[in-house]
Amino acid sequence: MPDAPLQTCPWAQGEDYIAYHDQEWGVPCYDRNRLFEKLCLEGQQAGLSWITVLRKREHYRRCFHRFVPESVARMRDATLEKLLTDSGLIRNRLKIYGIRKNAKALLALEKELHQQGSDFAQFIWQFVGGQPQLNHFHSMADVPAQTAAAQTMSKALKKAGFTFVGPTICYAFMQSMGLVNDHLTSCPQHPDNK
Repeated sequence: MPDAPLQTCPWAQGEDYIAYHDQEWGVPCYDRNRLFEKLCLEGQQAGLSWITVLRKREHYRRCFHRFVPESVARMRDATLEKLLTDSGLIRNRLKIYGIRKNAKALLALEKELHQQGSDFAQFIWQFVGGQPQLNHFHSMADVPAQTAAAQTMSKALKKAGFTFVGPTICYAFMQSMGLVNDHLTSCPQHPDNK
């Protein structure tokens, strides 16, 4: 009996999602600013569909200094208040202010990390032992909403002062940044199919 044809993960429907799925999702990322951006954007998604945030991502980048933490941390309340009236963003006060809070938390955390000879990327990747974890899920029902590693990451980030970093958000972040590879085994993007 021939093998079933490969199919993109079922959540990737529509042009924007397919491009994101094929080019970004699950690709290991070690870039500090991109990790910070994605952590913030996953928090913006809370209670919403990722496609909502994905379609607003470029506007977020323009409004939040391309997620350079030093620049975001210096944003004034007046600027954030103005952003709360911007229909190109998710106009939730806690979420908008949370991006600046996370930037400040990251800079404070980095001071500690640098004293230990580490950095933010190493801090993030420690939760998977520094190496991408390859999963072999056959259906979306097999994919967990969170894991023990995501719970540990969430606790560490909250302790460091980050917000909107619950374990479900952390696991979505881990999937998207390639800490874990959750492409289904039937997906052309799963490493076993390349």
